[in-house]
Amino acid sequence: MTHEGTGAWVGDQVYDEVAGKEGVITDVKGCTFILREVYSWALTWTSHDAETLQVTIPRQERIKRREER
Repeated sequence: MTHEGTGAWVGDQVYDEVAGKEGVITDVKGCTFILREVYSWALTWTSHDAETLQVTIPRQERIKRREER
């Protein structure tokens, strides 16, 4: 399942143009995306505009890379 506007969904690593940083989508509630820092579970923020999220590494690619370690 993906968001129709951007293709971004839970597990995807994205660049948030508004926040100016990269993160991983951890949840979607309505039209609000909840993101965390790439290397931290504690630092989170939200995005209300899916159009500002650009997928940099899709979830499937992140899983593949983790399995190759």
